[in-house]
Amino acid sequence: MTKKNQHVVPHENGWAVRGAGNEKASSVHATQAAAIEAAKATAQRQQSEMLVHGRNGQIRERNSYGNDPYPPKG
Repeated sequence: MTKKNQHVVPHENGWAVRGAGNEKASSVHATQAAAIEAAKATAQRQQSEMLVHGRNGQIRERNSYGNDPYPPKG
């Protein structure tokens, strides 16, 4: 299983979850909240990151579900 970051992006039918580098959406949802839940589940399963984009395309939130160092470096 590859560890692809999951992006929540605007879609013509609502909001889509798309793996990093993929052309096609993994899933499409009516609301951003539903898309975030789906992306979160996938990111947790793959131990990757979830990035939430706003309607303008800019990243507005990111959460990591991977092997983060604890305590954080820096």
